[in-house]
Amino acid sequence: MANKRPDDQPARGGLPIGTNEDVEFSQGLADEDDRESQRRAEAADCRVELDG
Repeated sequence: MANKRPDDQPARGGLPIGTNEDVEFSQGLADEDDRESQRRAEAADCRVELDG
């Protein structure tokens, strides 16, 4: 089993280790790329529902 690092220790390459945290989407802070990503995700969800 690999040694685990505490969450606050950087991973190789200096990037922090991510944790599973809920984040809220803010429509007021979203830019056009965020809105496009949200539209594409919703369209993908619809396609999955139709196929499933």
